Formats: sequence, C-alpha cells, structure tokens
Amino acid sequence: MRVVQVLGPSTGGIGVYVRALAAYCVGEGDDVRIVPVDLRRHPARIRGLRRRLLTERPDVVHAHGFKAAVAVNLALAGVRRSRAPRRVVTLHNAVGARLVETLAVRPADVVLGASADLVERARALGARESAFVPVPAPQLPPPSRSKPELRAEFGLDEDELLLLSVGRLAAQKSMSVLLDAVELLEKPPVHLVIAGDGPEHDALAARIAARRLPVTLLGQRTDVADLLAAADVFVLASRWEARALVVQEALRAGVPVVATAVGGLPELVGDAAVLVPWNDARALAEAVRALAADPRERERLAAAGRARAATWPDATEALALARGWYC
Repeated sequence: MRVVQVLGPSTGGIGVYVRALAAYCVGEGDDVRIVPVDLRRHPARIRGLRRRLLTERPDVVHAHGFKAAVAVNLALAGVRRSRAPRRVVTLHNAVGARLVETLAVRPADVVLGASADLVERARALGARESAFVPVPAPQLPPPSRSKPELRAEFGLDEDELLLLSVGRLAAQKSMSVLLDAVELLEKPPVHLVIAGDGPEHDALAARIAARRLPVTLLGQRTDVADLLAAADVFVLASRWEARALVVQEALRAGVPVVATAVGGLPELVGDAAVLVPWNDARALAEAVRALAADPRERERLAAAGRARAATWPDATEALALARGWYC
C-alpha cells in the first residue's frame, strides 16, 4: 500500500506520532512518504502537493490536523473520487475557526479523533465517518540521573516542592497562568521548571526576572524521563488538549498530575489526576497547595496514574487501529 502522511509545521507531539505511524506502516510493508506543508509561508506548495499526489497515485493520504487536511483537500480539488486516494484525517487539536474545520472534515473519507470530543466535533461538522483512535505517548527510557542530582541542578532547598511543566511556550499552553499560580503560592515553597520553547519565551522570561519568581525556563529538553523522575507534581494549564502525550508520560511515570479540565484530558486521566478549570490560577494554586500538604494523596495519585496508564492500548495497538482505517 502506498501511503502519504501530510502534516503541518509541528515541533511537538503530532510530529512524534506521525514518525511512529510511518515506521509502523513501513514495518507492515507499506511504501510511506512524509510530506510537510505550511500554507502560511508557502501557499504555492499546494500545486506541488497536487502534482505529487496525481503523479505518485498513493492509495491513502493521511492528513494530520486541520491545516494539513485543508492543504490536501485543496490539492485534490476537482479530482474525481474514483481517481483520488482514500483521504484519512486525524484531528489532534481544536481550531475554533468553523470554516477551516469544515473545509478539513467534509471531503475526508474518514476523520479520526485523538479524543472523544474531537470525534463529536467532526460529526457535528458533517464528517462522512468518524472514530476515536488514541494517540499514544512513546515509551520513555529509564531515568539516567537520580532525583537528588536533578534537584541539585536546579539549586533547590530540601523543603522545596519541584513542579514540572512540559510544553510549547505558546498561547494554547497558558504558561502565564502557571506563573500566576506560582505567585499565589507563598507557602509551601515551590520551584517550577518548564521544559519547552516557543514564541512566548522572552515575555515569560522577562516576567520571571521582574517578579523574581521561583521559575526556571529550561528550553527544549530531551531528558523528560529524568525531569519526571525528579518532579513532585506535574502541572499543565493548557487551554485545550486532546490526549496530551506529556500527561500520559507523567501518569505512566507515577508523577501526581494537576491539569485543566479541558478537551480530552478528563477522559484520559479519570480519577488519576486533579483537574481544575482553565484560566483559574487560584484553583491551580490551591490544588498544588493541597498536594504539597498531603504526601499520602500524592502517593495515591502516583499509584492511580500508573494503574490508569496500564489500561490504555499500547503503542502498537494504537498505531494498528489508525492503519486499519486505510482500507
């Protein structure tokens, strides 16, 4: 089977998933090509994508995300369905622009959602067929450094609670709300480390310096397993998520999680995490304060997270589910 995977500009979980899916398909005997598209910077590349699809005649084109799906649909505009490849779209995130969403979803043969709310959104937009297919987090390697080593790297006092967040420094992740919460946490003493980079870096760094906040911006890191092993609590303040890969990793690692009750997160975590409303720094701070004061509850959440993670399909099963929609 000839398969073309199309994705927009992505440095996060979508790119990781597409590479894993492509590798799985190759292992199943498929001829797979990965084609990145960026309509904002290179709108003329739609013609090149069209030429490529009509020349190579793949059996399946799998677009990841709304923008990639729109690019594929523009590239195949006017092509008879009998000549066109099967169109599969996976929705990884919400967009909110109804026209873009409709242009992405309606021409597809099937729309896969990374969370149940995305599946419902696709149906509401008029998808021919839609289904939930989980996007699994890759298995992390064992930590290479001990918790004391990591705490020493960050210069933490013995009684400081280490909070960890991982994600792109962009509006969707609401990192500024995390800083608001830290400002509210005079006691217990906490130190927040944020792994990731993005367009909000300079503004966040300036605020941290001006307010002398106990926050360290680590930039992009490849040692997430080590960071999770050192963390006392993982925090995520996102405005929207599907099945956030980093939350999957945190639960699997047995790190207590405080996250926003948005998108697919409630479905993902069940009762294995503390959920708070989005954009509510006070609720976020209170949740962290409660966990800091209750080591037994942190232990319960750690065990519940591992148990919850054990119920998810493994990576191979999840990738097989996605490929199963190719025919």
